[in-house]
Amino acid sequence: MITETIVPHQLYAYEKIATKIYASAVDASGAVAQEIADIIRQRAGEGKWAVLGLATGSTPKRVYTELIRMHREEGLSFKNVVTFNLDEYFGLTADNLQSYRHFMQENLFAHVDIDGINCFIPDGTTPQDSVARHCDDYEQKIEGYGGIDFQLLGIGRNGHIGFNEPGSHEASRTRLITLDHVTRSDAAPEFGGMARVPRKAITMGVGTILKAKRVVLLAWGERKSGILKQAIEGPVTEFVPASYLQGHHNVAFILDEAAAADLTRRKAPWLTDEVVWDTALIKKAVTQLALTLGKPILKLTNNDYNENGLSSLLALHGQAYDINIEVFNHLQHTITGWPGGKPNADDSNRPERAKPARKSVLIFSPHPDDDIISMGGTFQRLVDQGHEVHVAYQTSGNIAVADDEAFRFIEFVRDYNSKFNVQCAASEKIYEDAHYFLQNKRNGERDIDALKFVKGIIRQGEAKATCRFVGIPEEQVHFLNLPFYETGTIEKKPIGEADYAIITNIIAQVKPHQIYAAGDLADPHGTHRVCLEGVFEAVRRLKGEPFMADCWIWLYKGAWAEWDIDQIEMAVPMSPDQVLKKRHGIFKHQSQKDGVVFQGSDQREFWQRAEDRNKATADQYNRLGLAEYEAMEAFVRWRF
Repeated sequence: MITETIVPHQLYAYEKIATKIYASAVDASGAVAQEIADIIRQRAGEGKWAVLGLATGSTPKRVYTELIRMHREEGLSFKNVVTFNLDEYFGLTADNLQSYRHFMQENLFAHVDIDGINCFIPDGTTPQDSVARHCDDYEQKIEGYGGIDFQLLGIGRNGHIGFNEPGSHEASRTRLITLDHVTRSDAAPEFGGMARVPRKAITMGVGTILKAKRVVLLAWGERKSGILKQAIEGPVTEFVPASYLQGHHNVAFILDEAAAADLTRRKAPWLTDEVVWDTALIKKAVTQLALTLGKPILKLTNNDYNENGLSSLLALHGQAYDINIEVFNHLQHTITGWPGGKPNADDSNRPERAKPARKSVLIFSPHPDDDIISMGGTFQRLVDQGHEVHVAYQTSGNIAVADDEAFRFIEFVRDYNSKFNVQCAASEKIYEDAHYFLQNKRNGERDIDALKFVKGIIRQGEAKATCRFVGIPEEQVHFLNLPFYETGTIEKKPIGEADYAIITNIIAQVKPHQIYAAGDLADPHGTHRVCLEGVFEAVRRLKGEPFMADCWIWLYKGAWAEWDIDQIEMAVPMSPDQVLKKRHGIFKHQSQKDGVVFQGSDQREFWQRAEDRNKATADQYNRLGLAEYEAMEAFVRWRF
């Protein structure tokens, strides 16, 4: 069943674009695919072309998958469909693995009955002196088909639509544009590094997009939440090109819950409608109020509440003093130096149980370094406090190893064997195959199996080194190598039965009292999100088992972000020495230092990101009037 949030009229004071929020990207994609199918069928019944403007990237993939399913199972025909793609990288040939022509062929065109001559995509190989004419021709083709009936869009983290970067004019037409640094850094994983990302692209203009009869913009994941708030609730500005859509007569933004997190109706729902003031919402409102005003919670006054939209909270729950005390105590009770529970202690106001005193703990780490990066202090404390800690590395992490790093290891083995006259045909074969492949590798090309194996071994060795450093015996370290990940490229297979079975088996084997898992919702197609889905499904399958009645599940965030403070249910403080020890544990992952393959726009190393995040969490607690710590790691409990 598709669930959506209907937009009541009160929200328009904040939301300047019609916005629907769905429970998941899957539900949202299904609804959008149905709308596209309805247009195709309607135009076919009228004997007319259905003219679609299409987007690329991970966001619309599920829409295309659903359209393919409808074609195969419901007879949806694309014979009357004409498509115009938003953009293409300048300089890429159609057969390049990163070209949008290749993307569309792989993700839609090759799987439906559309005529290839009706699929128009800007030509990235157009000579520089002919680009202007090529762009004019593209505009004329669109107009020749009567304009675009339905335009599908995504949004960049800098607010771009198509490749209309910040600074684009509202009336701009199809043209050659220089790509923004943020856009290029976001594309870097697809190209195997920032240096390989093209600097220019041909894109439909903002004015071209605004001429479409219907515009639908899709966005998934919390990494887009900030820019979406600006586009939907902020002013129309050239610095957020998506905000131009506020002026379109028939536009909708389609979001999942994570992408909508910063909208006022989610961030501060008491400002948009009547709310039920439960404990969670009170905590959210009061912590936001204190942080906004720069006051400790216990110093908030009745006037602070009344002047910031919280008069209804006062009316229902009394004086500010009483509410402040309640929220302060809730926050105080999240702090513990005993993440596995404190033995022989009153646990009524602690986040974890005192019994059993020695717990079996299973830490799921999506990549071979997420355990130490995201919860290294808690990891160490669980071991030091005598719990039986197991770590399950869900994927090999092989694509995050640079090619030259892998080749260095292969060369080491070859030279070692040569020095000691060790005859090893297998290592020689790997060396020769890898050497030849790396000399001829194209951008984004899938690694050969031998190279994937070597990269996986490198990361496995680093994970083992971390576990030794923390004090985990080898028999409690598990490498799951989930099949969905093993494609050799950033593009993964959907998680499936084989993955679920592996995760289910390790949980059943360990029978944990605690499970820790990465709770990142930043990218619904990303490895962390998929690995979390696998843990959730495994837990659902096992929930009838007796040992699961005593199993609590704690979710941590990755290196990029932290839980909002009102969501945190367990905060584990760290001393300066513990912060330093965590840093040294992260250093064991040498292939992920310095020139990281997927650095993104954040140039800090992982240890720096982790320390900055942990210190920021501690600082927030301190600003709210609680004790001052050097750093904190935070967790949210998932109740299955």
